[in-house]
Amino acid sequence: MSRTKNSLKNISVAIVGEIVAVPVGFIARIIFIRILGAEYLGVNGLFTSILTMLSLVELGIGPAIIYSLYKPLAEKDTPKVKALMQLYKKAYFLIGTLVLLLGVLLIPFLNLFVMDTPNVQNLDLIFFLFVLNSAVSYFFAYKRNLIVADQQRYIVTFYRFGFFSLVNVLQILFLYLTRSYIDFLLLRILCTLMENLFVARSADKRYPFLKEKTSEKLDRTTIQEIKKNTAAMVTQKIGEIVINATDNIVISIKVGTVWVGLYSNYLLVISALNGILGQFFTAITASVGNLGVTESKERLLEVFGKIQFATFWIFGYSSISLYFLFNPFVRLWVGEDYLLAIDTVLLLAILYYIQGMRRAVLTFREALGLYWYDRHKPIIQSLVNVLLSLAWAPAYGIAGVIFATIVSLIAVCFVVEPYFLYKIGFAAPLWTYYTGYARYTVITLAAGYLTGAVIAQIDGVGLAALAASFAVCLVVPNLVFWLLFHRTQEFRYFKGVLVGLVHRKRRQD
Repeated sequence: MSRTKNSLKNISVAIVGEIVAVPVGFIARIIFIRILGAEYLGVNGLFTSILTMLSLVELGIGPAIIYSLYKPLAEKDTPKVKALMQLYKKAYFLIGTLVLLLGVLLIPFLNLFVMDTPNVQNLDLIFFLFVLNSAVSYFFAYKRNLIVADQQRYIVTFYRFGFFSLVNVLQILFLYLTRSYIDFLLLRILCTLMENLFVARSADKRYPFLKEKTSEKLDRTTIQEIKKNTAAMVTQKIGEIVINATDNIVISIKVGTVWVGLYSNYLLVISALNGILGQFFTAITASVGNLGVTESKERLLEVFGKIQFATFWIFGYSSISLYFLFNPFVRLWVGEDYLLAIDTVLLLAILYYIQGMRRAVLTFREALGLYWYDRHKPIIQSLVNVLLSLAWAPAYGIAGVIFATIVSLIAVCFVVEPYFLYKIGFAAPLWTYYTGYARYTVITLAAGYLTGAVIAQIDGVGLAALAASFAVCLVVPNLVFWLLFHRTQEFRYFKGVLVGLVHRKRRQD
């Protein structure tokens, strides 16, 4: 019950935070485009991607930190927690320094990432401010990770969304007053610093021993485990960066920097969706980690089945909605000139579904510390993705880059990730995963077909048509899923959790 309570609290705070922050982010993007234009938007997307690639110097130590803390936190082994935190404090100071240094060294080579020189002044200074903002975020990260590992992610989430909303409001105000992109970035750095200071202060209050010096030395087994997990996460980090960051860089080099700006609008919508819906998985990771060190493999597999069912419902429904509502929403949001072709939107919806359906597997892999076993996967995936993106981008543009990512995910991740989770984590037959995945996908396609048939009867392209299409997307897929699954054990489990929450709330009132 403690794990469930922590997970629900983490999820609740995260969803409320997203509900507040997402509209603020979208309004800020509208103001950004209207005041600074598509070229600044393209530069913003490109530099964000380059900084994502620079984060490779973290070497995946973050997940290794969190995993290594699960057991001592569960056993209340404070001396070991103190020793681990001392190690990670030194590691993150070094990481932040390296990001700053490498970013500065990269400034003379920025022209290599830009196909067409944008009409943007002070590019070197702008990039340095991006680098500085990234480096600042590392210096207090070790305290943030302790809070997360202790199943108290809601604290970090509260400050993250609070300062995100604050910085967007301030950026909107300053853009109207100064029309300066430099001021825009300086405000981001200030709020990043303030957020990290507040999180660090919260950690110091909850864990007073962080201020104490420790003479505790980590045992050889723990050090070897950290090295092993960190080494495995290096390749995992490479794969993550290649998939998430190089697409914008390839588009900038092969298609054009302005197209990065158009694409980034769609990515912002997907990021907002992932931010809201993905909180379910982020919030339960520490609880699954605690489960992994206290329960049997059979119990883990049982819980995974429930989480995979929730994954299907969340991303099956949202991928259908994404396909039918994407362009109507973007048209009303930023205008007709910022639309992508419908075939590109379809590929984005497919990519979103495939990425989303990995979430349960990745959550359990991270929580169980299974990084080592599929450590070669990201390298292969990265090569496939980059080579296909470079080959297809000149002919097919953004659609070619997205399709390359889809192919790399299906050819590599879809095969490797569940294999090791079932073999090592669950000691269970793998075919049950693929049959379940196939069943969920067929049902999603059927629900999508029915949704499209109803939406086809709606005329117009304005706000009323968007609202009607949204209503159809809200009702039809969920009705199909309910009819097919309302008698299953998984559905009854989540229904029971929700009913329990309602009853508890009524008693409190």
